[in-house]
Amino acid sequence: MSEFKININLTKNSNINSVDFENIKFGRVNTDHMFICHFKDGKWQDGEIKPFQNISLSPATSALHYGQSIFEGMRCQKSTDGEDILLFRPEENFKRLNLSAKRMCMPEIPEQVFNRGLETLIAIDHEWIPTTQGSGLYIRPFYFASDNFLGVKESEDYIFIIYCCPVNAYYSNPLSVWVEQRYSRATKQGGVGYAKCAGNYAASMYPAKLAKEKGYDQVMWTDSEKHELIEETGTTNIFAQIGGIIVTPSLSDSILPGITRESIITFLKSKNYVVEERELDIHELVEASINGMLKEMWVSGTAATVVNIKRFHFNYKDYEVPMPENGLKDEILQALVGIKRGEIEDSFGWMKKVKPKTSANLA
Repeated sequence: MSEFKININLTKNSNINSVDFENIKFGRVNTDHMFICHFKDGKWQDGEIKPFQNISLSPATSALHYGQSIFEGMRCQKSTDGEDILLFRPEENFKRLNLSAKRMCMPEIPEQVFNRGLETLIAIDHEWIPTTQGSGLYIRPFYFASDNFLGVKESEDYIFIIYCCPVNAYYSNPLSVWVEQRYSRATKQGGVGYAKCAGNYAASMYPAKLAKEKGYDQVMWTDSEKHELIEETGTTNIFAQIGGIIVTPSLSDSILPGITRESIITFLKSKNYVVEERELDIHELVEASINGMLKEMWVSGTAATVVNIKRFHFNYKDYEVPMPENGLKDEILQALVGIKRGEIEDSFGWMKKVKPKTSANLA
């Protein structure tokens, strides 16, 4: 595409002083601005930073009927000296967004549209980044089909938006999970489970609701054929330490390729832990729990970061999972948080620095 431009239209009335940053409910508070860019006439148009606001859509908007809608989840922090905004592996979110776009028959986002829109937005709204333990600025890039047309075909027009939410921890306590043996999150061999498309999350809500009604925090998803192979937990990837080995389900069409997941694997291998990416059968997990070989379990994701599983339910029985003090989950969490905040050396080259913008350097 030709040189990409961003028109900046700042709000005249910031809401930041009305926010209690110590008591934020996840996803309920938005920053002052958003980035928006349209795909029209076969190409991406120039973008705009504008005050956060509602958007007007026709009842015939294609995404509302046929589901062409994808998104990403990201976080950023302030460096300890407050000089920089630290983004965690944004290039991986860019790649995954376009992987989802290809599967959902949507035009790929050009790198300069994604990067410049993202960096300009967080640089302008940098004062919204909370600094307390476990907090951060959650970033939601997403786009959807915007044709005003009823017909089962790929859209010709799309709207890409990025907006941000200051957040505290997504989970405040270890999780109890229900091993799902009826419903499926996704199917293997040609499905869309690896894509961050809206429909995957809609399909997961009813089983998750049933699990919560039974007293569990989340669902542990199993394969759609025999319901024996563990895939994910809720909206997160899963790890189990069995004996001296860390096991996580290998990626497939039905498992989201988590960026936190891949980062954890890289970190653990750098510390000489043995990590196996392979099939993990629920019966193996039960046996490991019974014979004392199951040492720890945790889930990982952008919103959750890393959280322990304290018990799982399978075939009418609960199995308690050890949560050792200063265990492996704690080691991983401390390392990831330290790197993201610039408190620990980033030996993996994961962090990208963005300079905050003020009225003096807005151009």
